[in-house]
Order: sequence, then structure tokens, then C-alpha cells
Amino acid sequence: MTQSIDKIVRPPAFPDHTQLPESDGNFVKNFQEHPQSIILTDAIGPILQKLHPDGQYAIGQDSGIYWRETEPPEKGAEAPDWFYVPNVPPQLNGQYRRSYVLWREHIAPLIALEFASGNGEEERDKTPLSVVDGTMQKPGKFWVYEQIIRIPYYGIYEIMTGKLEVYSLNAGFYQQLGPNERGHYPIVPMGVELGLWQGSYQNQTLLWLRWWDDEGNLLLIGDERAKLEELKVQREQERAERESQRAEAERQRAENSEQARKNAIPQLLAMGLSIEQVAQALSLTIAEVQESS
Repeated sequence: MTQSIDKIVRPPAFPDHTQLPESDGNFVKNFQEHPQSIILTDAIGPILQKLHPDGQYAIGQDSGIYWRETEPPEKGAEAPDWFYVPNVPPQLNGQYRRSYVLWREHIAPLIALEFASGNGEEERDKTPLSVVDGTMQKPGKFWVYEQIIRIPYYGIYEIMTGKLEVYSLNAGFYQQLGPNERGHYPIVPMGVELGLWQGSYQNQTLLWLRWWDDEGNLLLIGDERAKLEELKVQREQERAERESQRAEAERQRAENSEQARKNAIPQLLAMGLSIEQVAQALSLTIAEVQESS
């Protein structure tokens, strides 16, 4: 017997970002994670504006990437501490993103970063997806990024030790990259380098994960850009003041020189020089000599 099309029971549609949990309920593991994410996002903004003049990109900060439909849904998600997805809208249907649903958008993040509070064991976990005693086991984070989501660049920063590892997807597997001569790791598609910077941000002086351009110039955050601009304005004001002082000194010198020449007129005339001779000797006009004689 042939079943009519309108009686076929269709499977439910895959859920979207509005139907999936925003969080798995875990606490942020250390106080550095939040400012570390902000400093990365703030500094990379001008670069992403150049790469995406249409504004089509998204940045996630401890946000879920759903890569598999599971029950509960959180078992099919990973939440990198920071990630960047090119060529996707920052909002969906006018709503802010609650999570990133891979089966809806089909574009993997270009880079994902993890800020490891411990020794990085969780971030390096290569346990594959498997079934044990009939139960699907949650795979390791490293394996998911490499084999399922296939994120081209993956960075692990161990906050306690200051150790940074960066991996690049090559022929389907992650290969650990070595630093360049500046101690940075080039992220070629973005035209930037990733590295570590010792300094103060907000009220913490620490070793921070930062961006540099491909010439080794530190990408500044908003406060740093404002201070640099303020310094440029101050230097320009100082330069203008020096120029004004130089011009005033030159004017005064010229006035003194002219007055000295005019003061010499009576002496030269008394020596018997003619008005014409005095004018020529002092580089004055005859009228100026006559006026001062």
C-alpha cells in the first residue's frame, strides 16, 4: 500500500539558537577569563572591520557551539573561552545570538581559544566520540575541535604557567605551530599574530594573550588607542609651541638687527660717508637712512 505524502510523519526540525540552552550552568573558572576575552575582542575590532566591511562576523566569549543534537542538549556543545566566526551575521533575525548552532550555519569558527585554569588536560583531551555500555560518551574538547567542528586554528593558554600552544589544522589533524622570531604565532587568514604580553589591564598586571599585526606591532585596545591619540595631540601642541617660540625669536632677532643698523647711521655719516654709501653698507634704503639721520 502506498502512503500519501501528506500523511508521512516528518522528524522534528533541528533546534536553533533560541531553543537551546545558553549555558551548561558551570561557573567561570577564574577571574582572568572575562578581562582576557575583552582585551582580545577590543584589540581585534579594527582588523575585523577591515576584513568584513559589511560587518558579517561573530565573536563568541564562553558561548556554546552546538555541533551535535543530544539530550540533554549541553552534551552536544562546546564553549570555547573565545572564538571568531567569519562571514556570518552578528545577529539572527534581529535577535542577539544565544549560542552558535553549527548544523544551522555550516561555517566553522576560524579560531578558538581556551584559557586553561589547570594544566590544560581538559583542553588537550583527544578522547573520540564513543559508546560505552550502550551510553554515548562525551568526547574530548580537542577531538571535537579537530575532527567534528574542524576549527582551522586552536590555541590553549595555561594561565597559571603562562604557556601558550597554538595548533593549525593540516590534512585533517592539528599540528602544533612553533613561534616566529618575535615569539608569536601567525594567524595567516586574519593577518595577525597571537602572543603573550606582560602588562596592566584594568586593575591587573599579568601575562595577557594579545594580538599583533603581521609586522609585529601590538594591536591596541580602546584605552590604549585613546592614550596614544592624546599623546600625539600633546606632542603636536608642543611642536607648535616650539615653532611659535622659534618664530618669535627670529622676529626679535630681525628687529634687533635692524635697530642696530639704524643706530650705526649717525656714526657712519659723521665719518664722512654719503647717504648712498651708508645705505649700501647697512643694506638699507636711502629713505631709511634719511629718516634716521
